[in-house]
Amino acid sequence: MDLYSLIRDVKDFPTEGILFRDITPLLQDSEGLRQSIDSIAEVLQGVDCDVIVGPESRGFIFGVPTAYKMNKGFVPVRKPGKLPYEHLAQTYDLEYGSSTIEIHTDAIQKGQKVVIVDDLLATGGTTKAMIDLIEKLGGEIVKIVYLIELEDLGGREVLKGHDIVSLLKY
Repeated sequence: MDLYSLIRDVKDFPTEGILFRDITPLLQDSEGLRQSIDSIAEVLQGVDCDVIVGPESRGFIFGVPTAYKMNKGFVPVRKPGKLPYEHLAQTYDLEYGSSTIEIHTDAIQKGQKVVIVDDLLATGGTTKAMIDLIEKLGGEIVKIVYLIELEDLGGREVLKGHDIVSLLKY
């Protein structure tokens, strides 16, 4: 199946000048969704990791089923005010603004090998913020997997030195 055919382009969303790659049609297509999750899990075959980490909200969509397939735990990275326990926060820049993410202080144990799974690599800001939080907790990033990469936005350069795989590239 051609996953590219299930990605819809939406002009001027969320702000004027942005071309948004909408994964909603892919999520609605049972075969496309299955192929996406299976492809991410296949990329991770043989990767020595302890836990999968994904950011709210689309990172949950791909990270949780990947963790399930790999028999690993899943650590959610959330928007401010969503985590009930002690947490660390990190603010970062997006291609169209800034945001903050949080992680529980006990979510990653010192020395744990971590895989990050998310839907999109754009500027790399969200992932860089997650890396900073995970490393503050003593975790080691062993691989990062995305469904989509927007190559022109330079996110891979921001994450230089990390093992990155993107299933679809624009």
